[in-house]
Amino acid sequence: MATVVAKFGGTSVGGAERIRNVARRLIARKEAGDSVVAVVSAMGDVTDELVSLAKQVSSDPPDREMDMLLATGEQVSIALLAMAIHAMGHEAMSFTGPQVGIVTDPVHTKAKITEVRADRVREALSRGNIVIVAGFQGSTPDGQITTLGRGGSDTTAVAIAAGVGADVCEIYTDVDGVFSADPRIVESARKIDVISYEEMLEMAASGAGVLQLRSVEFARNHGVVIHCRSSFTEEPGTIVKEADETMEQAIISGVTHDTSEAKVTLRDVPDRPGVAARVFTGMADANVNVDMIIQNVSEQGTTDISFTVPQEDLVRAKKALDEVIAELGAREWSVDDSVAKVSLVGAGMRTHPGIAAQMFRTLADAGVNIHMISTSPIRISCVITADQVVTAVRSLHESFGLGADEVSAEVSPACGGGE
Repeated sequence: MATVVAKFGGTSVGGAERIRNVARRLIARKEAGDSVVAVVSAMGDVTDELVSLAKQVSSDPPDREMDMLLATGEQVSIALLAMAIHAMGHEAMSFTGPQVGIVTDPVHTKAKITEVRADRVREALSRGNIVIVAGFQGSTPDGQITTLGRGGSDTTAVAIAAGVGADVCEIYTDVDGVFSADPRIVESARKIDVISYEEMLEMAASGAGVLQLRSVEFARNHGVVIHCRSSFTEEPGTIVKEADETMEQAIISGVTHDTSEAKVTLRDVPDRPGVAARVFTGMADANVNVDMIIQNVSEQGTTDISFTVPQEDLVRAKKALDEVIAELGAREWSVDDSVAKVSLVGAGMRTHPGIAAQMFRTLADAGVNIHMISTSPIRISCVITADQVVTAVRSLHESFGLGADEVSAEVSPACGGGE
């Protein structure tokens, strides 16, 4: 008998019939002998609708009250799913995040899980229940309701899986798994059967929306195996786990893109020690995530600093930057929200020189200009103009042979040359 945590996103529970379908799937796992925990998001577009409603009554709603509002979406889903399971003759219990011991830090709207007290989940499972947990939410040690940010239900599911020692955490979505590129852009994109935590972290960080970044980090840190799969078929999806010698090491696993970032540029910043620290301390204090950073060569004692931030953080960033600019005496700052990021990710690029050269040459041949570049051992990212994303992704996918029948791979000796 296995313990399974299954997370269902908003599309999967987007109506009464879909909720009944999820109930049937959970019951089937229970009847097969598994202990089953479901983590559920808010139905369909409910979260977006609640955000819109908040904006109608306040141009700048307090983060604490936003958490109080947004946490209600998942409570609707868990109650309806529990009702559906009961109607089909099986026992189920629904719980909010705070009820099952999801403890977070006090950062409203972007809280991080600090502890999972899973005793109530284990107790309910021991009594034969299918346990249903509200994703995306938790509470601080002093009882303040918090939410985990967009995609936070993935992190809830992985945290619960770690807390109960689950054999697998299944993330059900409206796609079949992790692909070599967004299949809505690249028709020949292939589904990846198995991918390492390291590669999945880079893909999630560079725009692959199928799994939330923090959920993959949590899974890696706690050794939770993730199975990302479709809610609408029984086909296997993508397994995310620790890399081992039996796994095929693709030179390039995928091409990802992200159109949700903006580029911020500070002009004529004094070129002296501590200035960069002041700029990015201001961003950190405002809880703004900074991605790529470039500082130009100093001229006449000043320099320009550019960096990218999520567009959803721009309001926070602007408030912080006004203070920083005034304090440092910089000339001005500007925002360009017409940019996007395109990235290559693959563990095999560590041992294959020339990947960056081929990427840049491919983009140049496609007429795509590069604004910023950043790298890691298994990722190369470029900031480009947003209206060139489709061209860039398709060109790179073709250049690196990532279609279903074209994938190049570095096969470890343990694989014996592959199948």
